[in-house]
Amino acid sequence: MNLPAKSEKKTRTRLSPEARKTMILDTAAELIAEEGVSAVTMDRLGKEAGTSKALVYNYFPSVTVLLQTLLVREYRHLRHEQYLAAEGGQTLEDVVRRVTKVYLNYIRERGLLIERLAAEPSVADNGDPTDYSREASVDYMAEVLSDNFGIDQEIARPVVDISYGLPSAAGHYLTHHDVDFDTIENITVIMILGSLSAINREYALSLRPLRRRQRSVSSAD
Repeated sequence: MNLPAKSEKKTRTRLSPEARKTMILDTAAELIAEEGVSAVTMDRLGKEAGTSKALVYNYFPSVTVLLQTLLVREYRHLRHEQYLAAEGGQTLEDVVRRVTKVYLNYIRERGLLIERLAAEPSVADNGDPTDYSREASVDYMAEVLSDNFGIDQEIARPVVDISYGLPSAAGHYLTHHDVDFDTIENITVIMILGSLSAINREYALSLRPLRRRQRSVSSAD
């Protein structure tokens, strides 16, 4: 005689608060990428993430706070990946190419999400999350220029900061045009290296601060 099999009791996995928060943000990111920011409501997030609306509110007091947190998270991850890429570079060209490739790959995969988030006035009005860790990243690259090419920090820093606009423009172009990835990467790297080369070439002649001898001025009797 065969005994009936015991019914398995369904166990519910308990997530840590951090893991639950990450899951909610991941769910929001998927909704935004597929349907747009308007698809994100606390009620839908609770259902899609397999939790309750009340618990979503426990982590994020409003949709606006959630969107701001998500965008900052995206750029935090991007900056970290760029830093790791830069650390592995052996030459200036290698560093520029590594950092550019990481940025463009990230934008290719997450660009629509980032663009939709950044276009929200409620997110933009809270400041520019794209600046997250930018200061440290700019300082790092400025030190590379200063240490290896003798360019003073007051020149190297704005050069690096301004050059950051090139990958951003390239990423935007990549998101909205059917173009070859490697071609856009090469164009961006060439433009960045060209600008850095020009600064290095012209620095000693026209950009280096003048050093004047101290002269004593005698007053007329």
